[in-house]
Amino acid sequence: MKEKRTFKIQRNSTLLRELGLCIISVLMNFAGITLVKMFNLPLYLDSIGTIAAAAIGGYVPGIITGFATGIINGLFDGHQIYYISIHIIIAAMTTYFARRGYLHKIKKIFIFWLIISVTIGFFSSLISLFLNEVGPGRTGAAMSYYLNKRTGNELVSHFISGIAAEMADKAIVVFIATVFVRCIPISFKEKLRSGGVWQARLSNDMKQVIKENENRVMSLKTKLVIIIAVGTLFMAGAATMISSAIFKNTTLDDNERLAEGFASVVAESINADMVDEYIKNGEQVPGYIETEKLLYKLRESSSDIDYIYVYKIEEDGCHVVFDLDTDDVKGSEPGEIIEFDETFLPLLPALLAGEEIDPIVSDDKYGCLLTVYKPVYDSAGKCQCYAAVDISMNRIVGYRRTFLARLLFTLVGFVILVLAIALWFVEHNITIPIRTMACCARAYTFDSEEARNENVERIKELGIKTGDEVENLYEAIVKITGDSMDYIEDIQTKTETISRMQNGLIMVLADMVESRDKCTGDHVRKTMAYVKVVMEEMQRRGMYADQITDEFIAEVVSAAPLHDIGKIRISDTILNKKGKLTDEEFDTMKKHTLYGSTIIDKAIDMVQEPGYLREAKNVSKYHHEKWNGKGYPCGLSGEDIPLAARVMAVADEFDALVSRRSYKEPFCFEKAMS
Repeated sequence: MKEKRTFKIQRNSTLLRELGLCIISVLMNFAGITLVKMFNLPLYLDSIGTIAAAAIGGYVPGIITGFATGIINGLFDGHQIYYISIHIIIAAMTTYFARRGYLHKIKKIFIFWLIISVTIGFFSSLISLFLNEVGPGRTGAAMSYYLNKRTGNELVSHFISGIAAEMADKAIVVFIATVFVRCIPISFKEKLRSGGVWQARLSNDMKQVIKENENRVMSLKTKLVIIIAVGTLFMAGAATMISSAIFKNTTLDDNERLAEGFASVVAESINADMVDEYIKNGEQVPGYIETEKLLYKLRESSSDIDYIYVYKIEEDGCHVVFDLDTDDVKGSEPGEIIEFDETFLPLLPALLAGEEIDPIVSDDKYGCLLTVYKPVYDSAGKCQCYAAVDISMNRIVGYRRTFLARLLFTLVGFVILVLAIALWFVEHNITIPIRTMACCARAYTFDSEEARNENVERIKELGIKTGDEVENLYEAIVKITGDSMDYIEDIQTKTETISRMQNGLIMVLADMVESRDKCTGDHVRKTMAYVKVVMEEMQRRGMYADQITDEFIAEVVSAAPLHDIGKIRISDTILNKKGKLTDEEFDTMKKHTLYGSTIIDKAIDMVQEPGYLREAKNVSKYHHEKWNGKGYPCGLSGEDIPLAARVMAVADEFDALVSRRSYKEPFCFEKAMS
């Protein structure tokens, strides 16, 4: 038989415990951050609480603690907001290893420390690299500088120093967190992991049964989390693309305005009436050198400006008026003629006419540049030349890349937090209530009134209070369960009544048959009692254990009164004859076994479930068979005779021996047994 499990359901306050754990853990992280800042320690100590929360409460408390810590860090140092994902990775890794017992033994704690240090060191260094911060970041600046001097490879030094710094930090953090976790009572940890926030806490037995009956293909929780994850990632991707486009356009607009502003200042600094003299004689013209120095100062005032130059546009090309030198490129001399770049050819008519033109993005030998041209007008209002300012698009692309990296690292933290909370909510608000309801439904037993009452009480004790359709479903199940149990009890009561009536009718029928035989006395009731005694003793001794069950005994006992039902078709003359029957009369008497079988066959045909009538047919037809094969009506022998008929034959014979008959005196018990 399948083992029955009893499910103890206790009231729960997991939500308050988890919130309390998160608050305490965040305070622990904040204390570590404060300590580092107060004593200027070369550590972080900002993940003590994260590791503790993850080890005690699991993914959600750990991730919430890590996320909150990242936000708090960002309030003091905006740069740290981009490392939120690091805190979440710490929480996820700690939960994974804690659930596999890595925070209990020193050897495993060492392995955990080593893995988490290397992982966090690598990802921290990677983030700072993407943020164009090859240097301190979360890494050891002094060690990075020393390794760079030794290896000559800045990138390798950056990663090694980052991992080394995390190893030092995590050695202290893991030690403190492990001590804290060990101080927490086991009962508190069990309550946190017991499942259920809006319902009663689950026992270990119920959790085991839920686990055994999990959907093998894909659970509802998995489906919902996939939907939420896809939606969240889609929104995050869309937000990233939109933000990137906005940043690009905004940055480009800002740089255009910057370049236009500088170009306007440059245009105002040029004496347009002297342009032809500048082209012809250059530095020899009074005021040229002063103007050039002013232009250099203008360029140096902004690191975003790459090139400043002044050209006079003619049919044969660009005539240089001013062209400032840079660290990489020496400027052209006054009067030099520079060929038109292909990008500017469509604009040549407007330039020759001295018109205003829009900013241009070009890509030539000087790189990808944003160029702004401003006309320089002489005293007569005629355009003599153009003041040009170039800003490198590579720098703008670099800004955009850094922005995207910061945005992505920040979004990763938010996405993981949303998924963790969604997973927690789905599990506690949907899957756990549904699974517990299903578990209680599977555990229903109907074999006794006590079991039925336990079924109802068990599901009532779940106390699901989700405040949504799940709670409506639960209340409907509670109502249906209660009504069903009442209905079953009513049916069982009626069934028992019908069964008693049926047994009573059978006994009345058997008494009617018996009353026709003046010699049998109380034969029906006595043989029924003998059958019960014999079969119960056989069951106690283990005889025919695969066949003699409680149900089989009940069927045979109920069938026993019908063993002579066929005598109803035997005439009273033969049935009550005082002397010995003739051979012909005895042959007629023997037919009562076949008559009984026919009568019971007709009864079986009228019901869907024959129940004890199967055994009634056996005892009626075969209770006069003999072990040696000399009985009637079929001459069966040994175990070919149905077991119920063999027991009935013994009971029938025993009663015949110990009872008074018209043709003999009763035997004593000992003689009858012998």
